[in-house]
Amino acid sequence: MLIDALDLFEVTGEASNGHEFLKLLDEGKPDLVMLDIAMPEMDGIEAARLALVKYPDLKIITISMYGDEGYYFKMVDAGVKGFLLKNSDFTEVKTALETVVEGGSYFSRELLMNLVTSLKSSTNKVTLESPLSEREKEILLLICKGMSTQKIATALSLSKRTVDSHRANILSKTNCRNTASLVAYAIKEKLVAL
Repeated sequence: MLIDALDLFEVTGEASNGHEFLKLLDEGKPDLVMLDIAMPEMDGIEAARLALVKYPDLKIITISMYGDEGYYFKMVDAGVKGFLLKNSDFTEVKTALETVVEGGSYFSRELLMNLVTSLKSSTNKVTLESPLSEREKEILLLICKGMSTQKIATALSLSKRTVDSHRANILSKTNCRNTASLVAYAIKEKLVAL
């Protein structure tokens, strides 16, 4: 209902489980998918993983509820671009959809706060000095804010190629595979404040 109320978006299909979702993808790939973690027959984690193997450029936003933080890293590893809580309001859903379609990532602030609390309680290790340069930290902060490579380049008066190079270095130095895992890394290492 929220998506149908938006001018720029329309619902092109609905699936009640992961198998139906994958079948619908083969019939016509959408620009964006909102995928629940908890589905019968095949959960959202496996469905996202299989979909992104076949369609690596597919943009997926995970729909989550409180208590799903344990699945966060699995969805991040699968390659999803964003997370929304099931109780998200109209404005947040709209912002998430627009951000992800434009090439950014979106993470519900409440979910991130839950993740931070979970990380704080699960680790007592002392954080070592960051392997990132000051410029890389600056770029990581903008990535965490959901900015696309082009927007980062414009904001920092850099070329898109330079930002791509920094981004590749950040991924390599942090052993992260995608934007979502970079956000988790930045929170865990206290490089960004929420």
